[in-house]
Amino acid sequence: AHKSEDLSRIDNASEALNAAWQAASQDLYQASQEAGGAGAGAGAEGATASGGDTGGSDKGADDVTDVEYEEVDDKS
Repeated sequence: AHKSEDLSRIDNASEALNAAWQAASQDLYQASQEAGGAGAGAGAEGATASGGDTGGSDKGADDVTDVEYEEVDDKS
């Protein structure tokens, strides 16, 4: 579908992929809730709360890692 640039098939495939991902995510979430009980739910909330923006402070500055990258020009 990608090579033939068939947008209809790409859209259909994307919708199917999203539906499968949502089902898998729901199963994973349910399994983690069953395995961890209430403790897993509290841990997930804490991770969400602390994973937000730090408001510009240098609190998480030690977690920054420089990595090498390569720019790819798709215009061939």
